[in-house]
Amino acid sequence: MSTFWSLWVIVLTLANLALIIWVLFANRKVAVDDQTLPENKTTGHVYDGIEEYDNPLPKWWFMLFIATLVFSAAYLVIYPGMGNFKGLADWTSVGALETSEAKAQVQFDETFGKYRDMPIEDIAQSREALKMGSRIFANNCAVCHGADGGGNFGFPDLTDNAWLYGGTPEKILETLYNGRQGVMPPQGPVIGEAGVKNTAEYVLSLNGLEHDAAMAAQGQKVFNTVCMACHGLDAKGNQILGAPNLTDDIWLYGSSREQIQHTIRGGRSNQMPAQKDKLRDDKIRLVAAYVYSLSRQDEEQQ
Repeated sequence: MSTFWSLWVIVLTLANLALIIWVLFANRKVAVDDQTLPENKTTGHVYDGIEEYDNPLPKWWFMLFIATLVFSAAYLVIYPGMGNFKGLADWTSVGALETSEAKAQVQFDETFGKYRDMPIEDIAQSREALKMGSRIFANNCAVCHGADGGGNFGFPDLTDNAWLYGGTPEKILETLYNGRQGVMPPQGPVIGEAGVKNTAEYVLSLNGLEHDAAMAAQGQKVFNTVCMACHGLDAKGNQILGAPNLTDDIWLYGSSREQIQHTIRGGRSNQMPAQKDKLRDDKIRLVAAYVYSLSRQDEEQQ
């Protein structure tokens, strides 16, 4: 702040305090005790039968005003409020923020820091860590994957072992940090409507669902020509590409004939947003451990 504006603030502040003091004492006509108030006097103003009294402030009320003025003077001496004068306490809002952040960081480290270098498998064995991970999951992931991690239409179930990109701790961390962009290219323009329907019948047959055998046979030829590159010759998927296993009867967009045809015809596109800029490393590790534990609940119960 320049010297001019600093002086301007000081003058305005002191002038306002002086004006308040003048107004307070100018209206203090008579110093009276609360117990010995004089007989009420009126100003002569009458409105709708209501008269306006002209009594001085009660002493206790007047003293409260004096106390606020004393407090104001002390505050302006101790804390910054007079232009460039920093105050005797040398307090700043930036310093207060930094102190608060440092205190919060200490508390954060006490709560989360112990998991920073712990393997995900070990974190998944800690009941306390899983409780924290579940709360972070509920606040950031449940909107897509469901409160129990069971998934939603277009969002994978995290409680089974059908991993699109792999279920190892390293792969889960990679997914959380960097996100994923899943794309199934539309095949309708490539294989035509007949190819779409035949391939859908073949996919149904891979899962033992009701299908047209003749159409499935034709669809297998299309699959081996067009779809095998991503899903593999055995249709069991490719985790490097995020191509799902088409033989496990686990469906991201539904198993009806119409939904499968829609997927083949128009393709699919879905995104898992990266969390590295949203969550701290410690919290990401807790979420990873929680997700890792979800698919191993059956193993732990056995």
